[in-house]
Amino acid sequence: MSSADLLADGFGRIREIVHAVLDGLTEDDLLYRVDPAANSICWQVWHLTRVQDDHVAAASGLTQVWLSGWDKQFGLPLDSWDTGYGHSAAQVTAVRAPADLLVGYHDATYEQTIAFVRTLSESDLSQVVDRSWTPPVTMAVRLVSVLADDLQHAGQAEFIRGLIERAR
Repeated sequence: MSSADLLADGFGRIREIVHAVLDGLTEDDLLYRVDPAANSICWQVWHLTRVQDDHVAAASGLTQVWLSGWDKQFGLPLDSWDTGYGHSAAQVTAVRAPADLLVGYHDATYEQTIAFVRTLSESDLSQVVDRSWTPPVTMAVRLVSVLADDLQHAGQAEFIRGLIERAR
């Protein structure tokens, strides 16, 4: 198995979690927050997808999927470049979308990610993609960072879903 295959497997696992978490949820479920300062499932999935989209597009030189019309479909009162990083409680509240829209955007981002990852050779993974950090960030480090961040947010969304299901 190549490094690209491992990365593709990781991104596929995130996609599986996103689909499982969102399956059958109501609008109230998607927006449920444990407390007023907590994130919702809707925000978690939107954010993890925005981060994947933003970071993979920047590393690959591709255009973000979000900017191909998904930003308009969601119609959020946020800047089109916003990924959710550092959002206030009010900004979390503003992220509202039905499950099918979240799944559609996530799947489109997944498809672009996988198409790009499958083109990577072992030597591509050592290329520096961000010199603003010390040490500079390589393609491999950036993609693993996205995987780690996305898995954490997907797990948080699963946890919230579990709380909702226990309360029923």
